[in-house]
Amino acid sequence: MIAFVSGPVAALAPDTAVVEVGGIGMAVQCTPNTLSGLRVGQQARLATSLVVREDSLTLYGFADDDERQTFELLQTASGVGPRLAQAMLAVHTPDALRRAFASGDEKALTAVPGIGKKGAQKLLLELRDRLGEPVGSAPAAAATPAAAGWRDQLHAALVGLGYAGREADEAVAAVTPQAEAVAAEGGSPQVGQLLRSALQTLNRTR
Repeated sequence: MIAFVSGPVAALAPDTAVVEVGGIGMAVQCTPNTLSGLRVGQQARLATSLVVREDSLTLYGFADDDERQTFELLQTASGVGPRLAQAMLAVHTPDALRRAFASGDEKALTAVPGIGKKGAQKLLLELRDRLGEPVGSAPAAAATPAAAGWRDQLHAALVGLGYAGREADEAVAAVTPQAEAVAAEGGSPQVGQLLRSALQTLNRTR
C-alpha cells in the first residue's frame, strides 16, 4: 500500500493532482478542498489510499491521515465505494461526519450527492460505531484558502459529483455573495465551505 506521496506538484486538474515522486508523476484523486491547498511547483505531502480493481489502480489523496482513515472506514459500509466515500469527504470534514453519525443526523448525509433518505438511514446503522467520537466540540472550518479561481474549482467539483452544468452554474451564482463577502473582509473564499453551501442550495431546489 502507498501510505503517502511527497514531492513537487507537477499539475492540477479539477479532481486530480499530479505529484512528482522520484521522477515519476503520480496522479492522485483529491477533493476540491485538498486541491485548493496545492500549488503547481510547490512541495506537497498527501496521505494516500490505493484502490485496486480488476481493470484499474486508483490513488486517492488526502490532506492528512484522519481524512484517509475516514475514507477507508466509510467503505466498510455496504454500497459505499471510493467515489461515494470521497464525495462524503468533499461535503463534510472527518469530524463533521463523526458528529453526524454520532447524532444520527440524516440531513447531513443526504446533503451528499448519491445518498437518499433510505441510504442515509442504512449508513447510520452500519457506521455509527465505526467512525468513533468527534474530536472537536464544534464543526471546524477548513483552514486552507482556495486558489484564485474558486468559481472554476467549485463548478468542476459540482459537475464531478454528478450535477448538470446548468445546475452547477446556478449553485455557483447562489454562493457568489458568500464568497464576495469573505473577499471583502480580506479573506480567501474556501472551496470546501462554498461546496457545502452550494450543495445545500441544490438540495433545496430539488
